[in-house]
Amino acid sequence: MDSEPAGGYSRFAWLALRENYGTAVVRAGGLPVLVPPVLDTVPDYVGLIDGLIISGGDFDLDPALFGAASRHPSVRTKENRTAFEVALTRAALSVDMPVFGICGGQQLLHVVLGGTLIQHIPEEVPNALAHEQPNPRDEPGHTVVVRDGTQLRAIVGRAELPVNSAHHQAAKDVPAGVVVNAVAPDGVIEGIEVPGRRFCLGLQWHPEFAISDGDDRVFQAFVQAAASR
Repeated sequence: MDSEPAGGYSRFAWLALRENYGTAVVRAGGLPVLVPPVLDTVPDYVGLIDGLIISGGDFDLDPALFGAASRHPSVRTKENRTAFEVALTRAALSVDMPVFGICGGQQLLHVVLGGTLIQHIPEEVPNALAHEQPNPRDEPGHTVVVRDGTQLRAIVGRAELPVNSAHHQAAKDVPAGVVVNAVAPDGVIEGIEVPGRRFCLGLQWHPEFAISDGDDRVFQAFVQAAASR
């Protein structure tokens, strides 16, 4: 869940998660457990849950986390949430818990796995697509090529998927042990996975919106992996 300061919804600080994260899990046969970002609770949640979804959010990772010497002016961080998610993701990976990173969650998973990020796509990718799409998020923004021989390709059964797009950063490299499973037409990395693990997969788009049946199939595969622990 995201933590928000007082104002808007409540006069007091509050927690939030978009509803369709939970309904996507339910639709796939799972039971969603919403996790507040409280660092001391990491060991308890690792003992409680069977799979971890790292959700997206309207913020960025601190570039210092992946060794960047500078910070783009567009970068906005949430240090407490990021510290919690890094700790929880590392703990989940240490016990081979199924991990599914979505959008910003995919970026965090990539960094935890040893990768670095493009800090601002429009300035680093020539002829980049509009990865922060102007149309609503429940509509496709572009397509991705799903690479043959990957777990993602086996799950979705398609070589191309329409996806939504709501990000200005992306995975920049391919660290050891990581496989790129999806790429946008402009070359931006749209998905990663780690072969040999029960389920360790990240998608740069938001499959909880179910733009295609492939999105639902990924949630189903994640829930099945969690149920088999």
